[in-house]
Amino acid sequence: MLIASQLRAARAMTGMTVEDLSAASGLSKTAIEEAEAAQVFADAGVTERLRTIFESRGILFLGAGEGDDPGAGPGVRLRQQFHDEGIRPQNLNAANDG
Repeated sequence: MLIASQLRAARAMTGMTVEDLSAASGLSKTAIEEAEAAQVFADAGVTERLRTIFESRGILFLGAGEGDDPGAGPGVRLRQQFHDEGIRPQNLNAANDG
């Protein structure tokens, strides 16, 4: 189960505005703002839709006690992004045949 602070943090980490998230998820701006302010979510479908959007952008949602500190509360983390695609086939040659 996600909490509101995780949703706010995920949106901040991805650099998305409420308008961006609304367009990407198909949810109204009001629904997103309510989810980010809620103590308890009334609609699990809203949070699952938001989770899917954020996870597709590299967000990992951590439950309480997950990660480096077993005493930590729930949180978010960016998935490590690997941008090294290696050597393209057209650039392979004896010089880089390591």
